[in-house]
Amino acid sequence: MSTDSGTFDRALLESDERRALRAAVGALGHRYGRSYFTATVRAGKQPDELWQEAGRLGYLGVNLPEEYGGGGQGLAELSIVLEELGAAGSPLLLMVVSPAICGTVIARFGTEAQKQRWLPGLADGSLRMAFGITEPDAGSNSHRLTTTARRDPSTGGWLLTGRKVFVSGVDIADATLIVGRTADARTGRLKPCLFVVERETPGFEFRQIDMELAAPEKQFQLFLDDVALPADSLVGDEDAGLLQLFAGLNPERVMTAAFSIGMGRFAISRAVEYARTRQVWQAPIGAHQAIAHPLAQAHIELELARLMMQKAAHLYDAGDDMGAGEAANMAKYAAAEAGAKAVDQAVHTLGGNGLTAEYGLATLLTASRVGRIAPVSREMILNFVSHHTLGLPKSY
Repeated sequence: MSTDSGTFDRALLESDERRALRAAVGALGHRYGRSYFTATVRAGKQPDELWQEAGRLGYLGVNLPEEYGGGGQGLAELSIVLEELGAAGSPLLLMVVSPAICGTVIARFGTEAQKQRWLPGLADGSLRMAFGITEPDAGSNSHRLTTTARRDPSTGGWLLTGRKVFVSGVDIADATLIVGRTADARTGRLKPCLFVVERETPGFEFRQIDMELAAPEKQFQLFLDDVALPADSLVGDEDAGLLQLFAGLNPERVMTAAFSIGMGRFAISRAVEYARTRQVWQAPIGAHQAIAHPLAQAHIELELARLMMQKAAHLYDAGDDMGAGEAANMAKYAAAEAGAKAVDQAVHTLGGNGLTAEYGLATLLTASRVGRIAPVSREMILNFVSHHTLGLPKSY
């Protein structure tokens, strides 16, 4: 890591501004709460009221440059927003994609015209953007992506062909940032490039995937067959390759960690409230160590995961992309494990009540698995750490 421990230690002491942000977002989240979220899901709607209010208050674009309507802060602040909304029971999953991945990539690598076109709307919530990288036959192997872009000699633009799966929120997004591949002019080898594809572009088709997941954001397959794009749909340098891609993937991992931590905090808060008041014998059930200790352990593991998430965000905001990559993967792994464990323990604490709609925990049993699976599996993170951190040989 390129940052010294003293700098990071100071960063862990949240500033007055960050504490104020955490409190303000928490208050907003609790005004909507879990009942709003679950009612929205049951009605097949989107949490538009919460999204729009968060945008108006400047929370959605807190990480984007001030000159384009953002808050001028960083990933650390954006992760606070998602964590606190999740802890209140109303997470906005599209925050992982729209301001964190797409907003970051465009802010760092986009042209001035692209920044003017997209960043103000992403910041205030009036525009939303999805992100498409996963493919049916590539899995976690980004080197096997088959979505390709080639120059259209008649227009000077691009022709994009391929398929994507598990793309969140395409139906409500104004555009999707697609990871494709172009041929290197010198070597002919394919390298990743990023393209903005607006939703109404001819030939851009999407179909919903039927999921056993209670979330307002739906999952989609994308179909692109020689979709004609203008020359300025390319984001960044055609030759930058993985640099630009991982500029978006590291924030994705940090924000997924924030999603899992917020969810875990919500579950534990419900379980603690129940254990404090539920009385079967002479004392509330929370007085019994068989109930209290697992909840305490889950809380500790969530706090530890948050420390790694804060470290990853600090490194990313400091410009240490390599250090942030390692920490972001570790944070995503730790948070997903801690979040899933917290939800499990909360449900067990409530017993049968943990599976009722009243307490809002049962649907989290599925949702908490999302962090362990997406955007990269826990096994691929263990591969990353074993190879890049520990220096062990690859088996693939």
